[in-house]
Amino acid sequence: MLFQDSLRENRWYLLALFSLLALTYWKIVPGMVADWNNDPNYSHGFLVPVVAAYMVWQKWPQLKISAVKPSNFGLVGVIFSAMVLIFGFAGTEYFTMRISLVFFVAGIVLFLYGWTLFRTLALPIGYLLFMVPLPYIVYDALAFPLKLLVTKFSVLALKFMGIAVLGEGNIIMFPQTVLEVADACSGLRSLMSLLALAVAFAVFSHTSNVKRIIIVLSAVPIAIATNMLRVIVTGVLAQYYGAAAAEGFFHEFAGLAVFALAMLFLFLLGAVLNKVGGA
Repeated sequence: MLFQDSLRENRWYLLALFSLLALTYWKIVPGMVADWNNDPNYSHGFLVPVVAAYMVWQKWPQLKISAVKPSNFGLVGVIFSAMVLIFGFAGTEYFTMRISLVFFVAGIVLFLYGWTLFRTLALPIGYLLFMVPLPYIVYDALAFPLKLLVTKFSVLALKFMGIAVLGEGNIIMFPQTVLEVADACSGLRSLMSLLALAVAFAVFSHTSNVKRIIIVLSAVPIAIATNMLRVIVTGVLAQYYGAAAAEGFFHEFAGLAVFALAMLFLFLLGAVLNKVGGA
């Protein structure tokens, strides 16, 4: 049986399954959406399901004529996702409960349609992981060393520019004022969004896996370097115009400008790679 025929014949069964899924996660998903709306670190979450759906739509000509060969191994994924959900619910651990949804979708696809379709849909399903906010303990563990790194190199750059400055941890001290490199300036916020963008951009713009990997990996140094630039410019403003000049509107504008600059670098890299042996 072909996939398109299976969808048509089992539409009521799939509707019931979707209803059960919605009932199971009816409190979990809205909480995740609220995080996207309220936490700037995860505002990209709104785009992740849309991008994943577009990936599926692009593969539809191939999907609809793929043979359906159900695999009982998918039950392992379904059972695993149920255990993850139960443990997360017992411990009130939102990350665990939310990520179980992705595992459940993967297990159901494998169980109902088999390995061929699972391999075809593995990328859009895996892409959904970007919509799940990290646990704060993990976020803090990643943000702290990044803050120290950004502070260290920003201080070196400011000293090279002839500005009297001293760095201590994530604190940058000037003769007239003191700045703190906060989580927003660590690069982690833009890194998570940029990684999600980089994966989508790499998939849609290149067919070479090597070039795709290069683009995705480049998101890390690009995010860190552009946030270093943000801190350096903030430091220059604070030195010559006072701390107030580096706060308020500028701080918010700088965050948007830094992300726009990071995207520009990412697209430029993609254009350069296109010139090297095509897509």
